[in-house]
Amino acid sequence: MSKIVVTGKIPNAGLEVLRNAGLDPQAWSQDVAMTREELLKQVQGAEILVTLLTEKVDSELLDAAGSQLKAVCNVAVGYNNIDVAACKARGVTVTNTPGVLTDATADIALALILMVTRRLAEGERVIRSKTPWQWGMHYMLGTGVTNRVLGVVGMGAIGIATARRAKACGMSVVYHSRSEIDSKIASELGAKKVSLDELLSGSDVVSIHCPSNESTHHLIGAPQFKKMKPTAFLVNTARGPIVDEQALVDALKAKEIAGAGLDVFEFEPKINEGLLDREDVVLIPHLGSATTETRDAMAMLAASNAVAIASGKSPLTPVG
Repeated sequence: MSKIVVTGKIPNAGLEVLRNAGLDPQAWSQDVAMTREELLKQVQGAEILVTLLTEKVDSELLDAAGSQLKAVCNVAVGYNNIDVAACKARGVTVTNTPGVLTDATADIALALILMVTRRLAEGERVIRSKTPWQWGMHYMLGTGVTNRVLGVVGMGAIGIATARRAKACGMSVVYHSRSEIDSKIASELGAKKVSLDELLSGSDVVSIHCPSNESTHHLIGAPQFKKMKPTAFLVNTARGPIVDEQALVDALKAKEIAGAGLDVFEFEPKINEGLLDREDVVLIPHLGSATTETRDAMAMLAASNAVAIASGKSPLTPVG
């Protein structure tokens, strides 16, 4: 029987997929991630790893697992925690969980757009802090999104789903991506492909949805913030390292942009201190896929990949 190690606590729905296939996963059951030392110990002898974003899968970990390792099944659509090249060099298959978290993440992107443009988090802090307030024509004015431009950086499934939601709110859509989207979808959304510079200078909200890799590291930094409108907002539900967090703080201080809504952070879970006290920033703790239904589906898909590989079959959602 294949030794399957689940390196973080995942929903029981995923573990049941493994058990129903006759597999006996060695599963971490604590809410707190295991230490690196413990992780390196636990993966020894594993044929398949089911991993979370909190685990760094690099050459050290692959060496600790051993030459019998067949696959790393990540419970996430992103896989920047995995050295895919190192896995490939060892003949280790990498899988992820695309599709099942698209709507949940797009919901969060739209929520952040509305929260930061309408100052909703700031308003709630006023109420919860018991600060005296009174309704007035000029009190806590925000910015409407109707007839504004959404710029989507990375027009994959989540970017498209976010654009659909934004269009329903009366926004128009431009996007920057490696390739053109399907013409029917482009027509449905009225979406136009533009250069990154055009997107930055013309958008009222810039929403990040591209993968995190070497080519997108600090894709949005000081030069890009200078190209944005001073009335524009940045929203990131993709991965933290895509945005230079210190450059974002500097841009906000200089009023080069109007605000930001962030679900992910460059050095997560650590957050740049310069963001914490700003009223023009909405910060939430990586909740993009955080619904019961979505997390169950992610765990089940990762487990299904593991079952397929353990059975000698092709995985459902291989990376690359």
